[in-house]
Amino acid sequence: MQKIVILGSAYPLRGGGLATFNERLARAFMEAGHEVIIYTFSLQYPKILFPGKSQMSDEGCPEDLDIRVKVNSINPFNWQKTGKELKQMKPDILIIRYWLPFMAPSLGRIAAITKKNKHTRIIAIADNIIPHEKRLGDKHLTRYFVKKPHAFVCMTKKVRDDLISFSVKAEQIRLVQHPLYDNFGDKMAMSEARKQLKLPEDGKIVLFFGFIRDYKGLDLLIQAMDDDRLRKMDVRLLVSGEFYVKPEKYYDLAEKLRVSDRIIWHTEFIPNDKVRYYFCAADVVAQPYKSATQSGVTQIAYHFDKPMLVTNVGGLPEMVEDEKVGYVVNPDAIEIADSLADFFEKNRAEAMTLGVRTEKKRFSWERFIQAILNESHEEIIR
Repeated sequence: MQKIVILGSAYPLRGGGLATFNERLARAFMEAGHEVIIYTFSLQYPKILFPGKSQMSDEGCPEDLDIRVKVNSINPFNWQKTGKELKQMKPDILIIRYWLPFMAPSLGRIAAITKKNKHTRIIAIADNIIPHEKRLGDKHLTRYFVKKPHAFVCMTKKVRDDLISFSVKAEQIRLVQHPLYDNFGDKMAMSEARKQLKLPEDGKIVLFFGFIRDYKGLDLLIQAMDDDRLRKMDVRLLVSGEFYVKPEKYYDLAEKLRVSDRIIWHTEFIPNDKVRYYFCAADVVAQPYKSATQSGVTQIAYHFDKPMLVTNVGGLPEMVEDEKVGYVVNPDAIEIADSLADFFEKNRAEAMTLGVRTEKKRFSWERFIQAILNESHEEIIR
């Protein structure tokens, strides 16, 4: 048994990709017999930098997890205190979730202090090294952080290559794909899911899911909905997730193209206990991203046996085999429309669902935690 600390987002912060992943990761380690503590943020983002409505969860505390609210992302005195606490605690492994250069000073400082105990292995799970939305100073901040961990786990070749571009040695990096999000409940009948969401029980539904940012290409999907074939089949788009950008440009685009009557807007934060309704209600899940590393949305779709359409950017093609579990297209509205039309006109759902059920077997949490625990890291980490 090893003592493991996960440093990253978790309750009482709202669920979403990071918090949900970290809590599921903790459970995976616990199921394997390890002691796990999560150090989460007392302040993750200052209000001026947070584009959503709230950072805090409305859901209950997960009683099976040891979550400690510790880290203030903008207070250097807090970083010092947290680092000293972890240094004295001497966990065998400190797992740091790195996804944004803004977090580099706090996470890097805590790592630097902790590793002085000459015992704790520092492993960073790197979601993004080069962020989707670039800001001045990003490279300098990331360059500071990547010097602190002993080793890295990344989930796509794109992130691995980005790490190497920051002079991280290839032998310090483990590549293992994003495991399934299997913690949103069981699959349910499409008719029941649509009933829960007050959606038409008949008809064809394409799901766009997750926080809405410009790089995710919702505008391309709205343009694709203007295709005559999709109009004739009465294909509808279900947009579910909170806007992290100004919504007017998307509403205006839908009005301009006269597709508003075929778009269903559920643009509030989707709590964990409602996620399965959206995926089970859909025929296909679309991720028309303009840039990407990996995406947890694909792993939710896999869990609920849903075919996918993704764009040929970042690590998305590594996760979705074209014409087996869905479609891989360029970030282009015409190509998106062509694939959606093909899916519905040729009744691809059954064959692609079978492909999803086969393919998802390779995305296990056991494999992911083994990438962290693997003894072949010992020489590198020590």
